Amino acid sequence: MTLTERLSQYEKLMRLDKPIGILLLMWPTLWAQWMASNGDPDWLILWIFVIGVVLMRSAGCVINDYADRDFDPHVARTRERPLAAGKVSPKEALLLAAGLSLLAFLLILPLNTLVLKLSVVALFLAASYPFTKRFFAIPQAYLGIAFGFGIPMSYAALWGTVPAEAWLLLLANVFWAIAYDTQYAMVDREDDLKIGIKTSAITFGRHDLVAIALCYAATLGLLGWVGAQREMGWAFYGGLTVAAAIALYHMTLIRQRDPRQCFRAFLHNTWFGAAVFGGIVLHFLLR
Repeated sequence: MTLTERLSQYEKLMRLDKPIGILLLMWPTLWAQWMASNGDPDWLILWIFVIGVVLMRSAGCVINDYADRDFDPHVARTRERPLAAGKVSPKEALLLAAGLSLLAFLLILPLNTLVLKLSVVALFLAASYPFTKRFFAIPQAYLGIAFGFGIPMSYAALWGTVPAEAWLLLLANVFWAIAYDTQYAMVDREDDLKIGIKTSAITFGRHDLVAIALCYAATLGLLGWVGAQREMGWAFYGGLTVAAAIALYHMTLIRQRDPRQCFRAFLHNTWFGAAVFGGIVLHFLLR
């Protein structure tokens, strides 16, 4: 294998060719950056977090594929992934994940001690999430914590502490992650049942649509609560209204539980996160 071909396999292993994961991790981080800075972000800190999101999401994908290397060959959607197809060795994957994590850690060294401490928790969450699918009935909740940990870290970087507001935003992200990742899990439900992987799509069973709807409602409710505490204006709630409309659209897509439509709904969740972010930004611009 040539160097170019190997780098191409590493790119696929990090899912850089599929940016949806980066976006789903980025939106809650951006919510927190704008909320914690009252709409006036510190651009150095912002860029540190943006690059950190890309690095840690990439590392998380590598660790996920390492953990699932014995399962992925048996799932139609994942059998051609580099590790599952034998194009990248497990040792290479571990070294790549370690390198990406080290780069992310070096990136936050200029920030305060609290951020450094929280980064250790973030790394643990990212590294351990793939293994929760062996024993946790709703691993998507754990994913929501991992994907949203940029929220408390953002507040820590800008405030030097993590207020209750940050934890509420993190909880909102947990419900959102359960909603969108259940849609994702519905695509692989039959394969996951065969190989014994646990997912929320399996746990919720025939109540999956109701569970997703309730998770969207909880997400919007918690975001609205945070907005009320901060006395956010009509622009913020306009963003939440658009996000609610997007969530309703997703429910229409998945109502027949068709795998292609479920995957389409999952991908479309980036617009939900964008709508919330747009409302936050517009509120601070119009103050």
